[in-house]
Amino acid sequence: MKKLIITAVILISCLSVKVASAQVTFGVGLNIGSQPEWGPVGYSHADYYYMPDIDAYYDVSAHSYIYNNNGAWVRSGGLPPRYHNYDMYHGYKVVINQPRPWIHAADYRARYAGYRGRHDQQIIRDSRDDRYRNHWHGNGQGNGHWDHGNRGGHGDHGGHGGHPDHGHDH
Repeated sequence: MKKLIITAVILISCLSVKVASAQVTFGVGLNIGSQPEWGPVGYSHADYYYMPDIDAYYDVSAHSYIYNNNGAWVRSGGLPPRYHNYDMYHGYKVVINQPRPWIHAADYRARYAGYRGRHDQQIIRDSRDDRYRNHWHGNGQGNGHWDHGNRGGHGDHGGHGGHPDHGHDH
């Protein structure tokens, strides 16, 4: 009888751990609320957006941009002035759920070259899907164009330069 009770307690403990683990994974796996209003619809989770038009990335969880600057990948709160004409609301974004995608920039550049110049992607701001009702607004309340005088569409352009992951992956 004692062995039966011990076995039952162990079994119940294992099942409890499994259920708790599944709940944590579910909570961490969704980030709809963190995605900016100019992000593409249809994704419950997005780590990064790759923007083929400007060959740059957006880190959804950190709300920051990653772009190449003179051979080094830089993380910043906004895009540099050379992208002042880029429209976040109409430029095509590819969701990438892999760590540090800029390390494989040549692969992504080649794979998504056909998306350059496309402007037919539905974005969160224009979606009527209830999942996006409470999406992250951040600083993207403007017109979606980079403006050196304000934060329209791109976050804080004052940014913090430096390597995206403080390593040396170029």
